[in-house]
Amino acid sequence: MTNRQATITRRTKETNIKLTLNLDGSGQAAITTGVGFFDHMLHHVAVHGLFDLTVEATGDLHIDAHHTIEDVAIAFGQALDQALGDRAGIARMGSAIVPMDDALAQVIVDLSGRPYAVVDASFDMPFVGEMPTTLVRHVLESIAANARINLHARVLDGWDDHHKAEALFKALGRAIDAATMRDPRRSGVPSTKGTLTD
Repeated sequence: MTNRQATITRRTKETNIKLTLNLDGSGQAAITTGVGFFDHMLHHVAVHGLFDLTVEATGDLHIDAHHTIEDVAIAFGQALDQALGDRAGIARMGSAIVPMDDALAQVIVDLSGRPYAVVDASFDMPFVGEMPTTLVRHVLESIAANARINLHARVLDGWDDHHKAEALFKALGRAIDAATMRDPRRSGVPSTKGTLTD
């Protein structure tokens, strides 16, 4: 647990991504995906999770934003999984409820090693900026699957789509931060099975 960081390089015919995540950072972010609103959301994850996050991504944005956003979410999940190592000594579970003006969102995570996502969030508009609102759910599901975590996310209130998405991503950062915190009372893995990686 002395070096809780990871770098993921993902290259396909659709995208070229390099992502570095440091769980013990200070909220520094340098993010360029070509999709401004998605950059904004990832910046919130870093700032509110106190992670250092760098993302350099290029993709086939001439088609649409789907492949780029999806692959960055996959890379973030993989980096989180790698940075956690055997997951010994962590709190394991974390939650956050975050307001953003009219909106209120809740995210709860369990770094259980078992991927599962439940997302309850509806949006009125098809896009916020250049990001399809349908991809908010897909990002959360992709992170959960690749980080091997249980994630529950819901928008509890709100009418502005920008605010609803922003509250969700802020809550995501805070919930992951709480779950990844070291617990000085715990030397081993927080599981009765003795492992969170199988």
